[in-house]
Amino acid sequence: MSLEFDEKLSHLEKPSRADVPDEHMKIYEENVASMEKNWGFINNLFKVLPLNSSQYMGFLHFKASLFTPETCYLSNADKEMIGLVVSSTNGCNYCLTTHSDYLRGMTNDPVWVDQLTYNYRAAKLTEKQRALCDYAYFVTAYPREITTEQVDKLREAGFNDHEILEAAYVAGFFNYTNRWVSTIEPLANPGHYSHNR
Repeated sequence: MSLEFDEKLSHLEKPSRADVPDEHMKIYEENVASMEKNWGFINNLFKVLPLNSSQYMGFLHFKASLFTPETCYLSNADKEMIGLVVSSTNGCNYCLTTHSDYLRGMTNDPVWVDQLTYNYRAAKLTEKQRALCDYAYFVTAYPREITTEQVDKLREAGFNDHEILEAAYVAGFFNYTNRWVSTIEPLANPGHYSHNR
């Protein structure tokens, strides 16, 4: 299946294929093939974002810089956990739907992921996981109150400075995506609710 812009899936107009450069379309198609292989469907958000094709490309590059295991410091599961805490704190429904699906697939523990999604404080966490979640919550809920204490707490939990910087990038990235995803409100794929359960 190729990427088609044949339906309106958000508050915005649907993209026009004529406005998407061929070199961008090739990359989008590669993303679509990966989604279909892993999930059996195309994440609706990725049918909306080509409306602004160059910005979408920038988003894909930034996302890849944070989620390519060979060049990163934290596990992708830890980063999806941060994403769930940020999205729960922000109340981003679409983000919670997709990121809980991703994390269920990584952990094979849907009950734990549900607990984390509803309220991370109720989930069984390691000391390092708790520190990451506390950090993600604090910087999302209280950005005006961030001090060196947040770095100190992560260090005390055993994180090095490469990992702390990446945690900061990831928490910032998910707050960034939560804001614009909530604004355009894409329609969540029904498959995300039941997938990886």
